Amino acid sequence: MSLGLLGKKLGMTRVYDDQGKAVPVTVVDVSGNQILQRKTSEKNGYSAVQVGFDDQKELRLNKPAKGHVAAHGGTPKKLVREFRFENDDTLPGDEVKDLGPTLFEAGQWVDVIGTTKGKGFQGVVKRYNFGGLPQSHGSMMHRRPGAVGCGTWPGRIWKGRKMPGRHGNYRRTVQNLKIVQVREEDGVILVSGALPGAKSGYVVVRPAIKKPLPQAS
Repeated sequence: MSLGLLGKKLGMTRVYDDQGKAVPVTVVDVSGNQILQRKTSEKNGYSAVQVGFDDQKELRLNKPAKGHVAAHGGTPKKLVREFRFENDDTLPGDEVKDLGPTLFEAGQWVDVIGTTKGKGFQGVVKRYNFGGLPQSHGSMMHRRPGAVGCGTWPGRIWKGRKMPGRHGNYRRTVQNLKIVQVREEDGVILVSGALPGAKSGYVVVRPAIKKPLPQAS
C-alpha cells in the first residue's frame, strides 16, 4: 500500500469534460491532513505512516492521545488512520508533514473506503433482497422470510441463516474510481461516482490497488 488521504464527503455535483459530457462526482474535503508518526520495521516491526485529519480541541483528547500528539509534534485530530508500506525505503521523508489534494492528480485511479448509511432494523426483503412470498389476497406472508428451521432433527436454526436484523453501517470499499479534478485552492478533490456514507462522513482515499498510476507525459 502507498500513502493516501483522509477526507470528508461534502456532497455530489457534476462537472463537464472536454467533450461536454456531464460527469457525476463526489466532492471530498482533504485539507488539513497531517503526518503524525512514521513507523519503521526496526522500531515498530512494520513500515507505516500515521495520518490525522480534522482538527479538534486538545481538551477533547485523553491523556494518552495528548502525549502521543505532543511526542510527534502534531496537532489534535478527530480521525487517525495508518497507511502501510512495503519497507522503510518507501516511507516519505521527515520533511513531509502536511498533506493536501496535490498528493493525487487528475486522471488517477483510487479506492475509497467509507461507512455506509445505517438503515436500522430491517426485514429480509430490504436486507438481503428476498423476493418475498405471494402478494395476493389471502396470503399472510408477504414480506416474511418463510421457513427458517428444521421441524425434526436437529430441531434448531442453523448459524448464518439470513434473517431480519440491523442493516447498514458497514465498512465498504469502492474500487477503481477516477480523480476528475484536484482543486488545491479549495482543498478538495472531485472523485467520479458515488462514495459510501452520508454527507460529512469520513472516507479514506488511497491509490487503487488494481489500477496503475497514470504515466508521466
